[in-house]
Amino acid sequence: MNKNTYNLPALSNEGGLTAYLAQIKKFPMLAAEEEYMLAKNWQSTGNVKSAEKLVTSHLRLVAKIAMGYKGYGLPLNEMISEGNVGLMQAVKKFEPEKGFRLATYAMWWIKASIQEYILRSWSLVKIGTTTAQKKLFFNLKKIKNQIAPRLEGDLRKEHVEDIAKRLSVSESEVVSMNRRLSGKEQSLNAPIGEDGDEWQDWVVDNEMDHELKIAQNDEMEQRKDLLQDSIKVLNERERKILYSRRLTDDPITLDELSKKYKISRERVRQIENKAFEKLQKHMLNSAKSKNLLPAVKD
Repeated sequence: MNKNTYNLPALSNEGGLTAYLAQIKKFPMLAAEEEYMLAKNWQSTGNVKSAEKLVTSHLRLVAKIAMGYKGYGLPLNEMISEGNVGLMQAVKKFEPEKGFRLATYAMWWIKASIQEYILRSWSLVKIGTTTAQKKLFFNLKKIKNQIAPRLEGDLRKEHVEDIAKRLSVSESEVVSMNRRLSGKEQSLNAPIGEDGDEWQDWVVDNEMDHELKIAQNDEMEQRKDLLQDSIKVLNERERKILYSRRLTDDPITLDELSKKYKISRERVRQIENKAFEKLQKHMLNSAKSKNLLPAVKD
């Protein structure tokens, strides 16, 4: 199954994006029963028409997710195209009998495809090569919105320190990445065409908002379950230190933990980082083994 298998709306350049967004709004959402029957038909008979209907009914979901990555300064049409590839892969591997809606499952594939495209497009000089730097690249905007939603330009010193601790990167990396990403944001209120229409007019859809909210809630529940299961791989001291540093709204300082466990601040930091890596690795492996996300190259 490839991207040429289906009769999808054309998405060739920025000029044609307006027409594309208008076209995909015409594809109806699927009721759970119809989605299940189409998926079973595709799974058992390879009926391409069934797969095509599953894909086209979720094209708005792809566009909506792609909008969330506009801050990386890459062509929106390219990100949508990559997200569509991820959607088609999700349809190919979707197993409806497991009880999930397609949107919940596909969201992992769509995000993974778009993120891989972004990483390929941004030079390694810009984003760095380490896992921590990649994590900073994709999480800086979200954390900024949490701790300083209305702040523009350079971050305050306390915000830089907070983000650096959360993501286990240096403060200089936070400052540098923030400056690289600043100025690339494009508002959903930005006009398109000459009729005064805005980006959000083409993608906001109450049904899709509801569908995406359900999918996001399902994703959060899955992550909680994975966390509860994976944290068992840590010993008692690792669990307590990791919880005190990263899994609570009021983190304990390295100094306090150093005194509590009668070890150096550096040793506490080492235990924290090692525990986090072990937990992250186990969660990733568990998620892959349960088909909760695709195998994405690091």
